[in-house]
Amino acid sequence: MTESTENHTGFLGTYFDRDTVIKISRAAGIFAWVALGIYLFTTLVSLSQFLIQFATGVFYQKGISIVDILSFFNPYLLQPIPGLVYFIGLKFAQHGLLILLDMEDNTRRAARK
Repeated sequence: MTESTENHTGFLGTYFDRDTVIKISRAAGIFAWVALGIYLFTTLVSLSQFLIQFATGVFYQKGISIVDILSFFNPYLLQPIPGLVYFIGLKFAQHGLLILLDMEDNTRRAARK
């Protein structure tokens, strides 16, 4: 990453180092995709394991109703939701940092004029 070549002004209302914020923002974006990928992968593995067991009759009981069978699938449908929440939160942080960085740049430009 290249260092900033801007002339520093006398504006002291900033707390951000541009290069550090961009690095943190990129890391948050990468971690968001990694978290989503891990949760989706583990969901796919556990769902396929369940389907194999369900197809072989491990979960079958005499007198089981269709509602009971459908309730077996609920945990597997809810399993990727925490990964989706982490993904949305980290993407929000990534874009929020970039927005704050743009606000700082605009404030610096206004201080120069």
